[in-house]
Amino acid sequence: MCSRCGATADGLPVTWTCSVENGGRLYFCDDCVRAHLRAIESRLDSSWW
Repeated sequence: MCSRCGATADGLPVTWTCSVENGGRLYFCDDCVRAHLRAIESRLDSSWW
């Protein structure tokens, strides 16, 4: 399940992004990653975006 928008997929798609924040793994779908790419590359926590 996408930690940002709640989208679901069977298994874990290889195109999704994984982020480790506060000791836990968060997964983000393609759409959320595209919308927030600059923030991700700047290594901002997902709470920032």
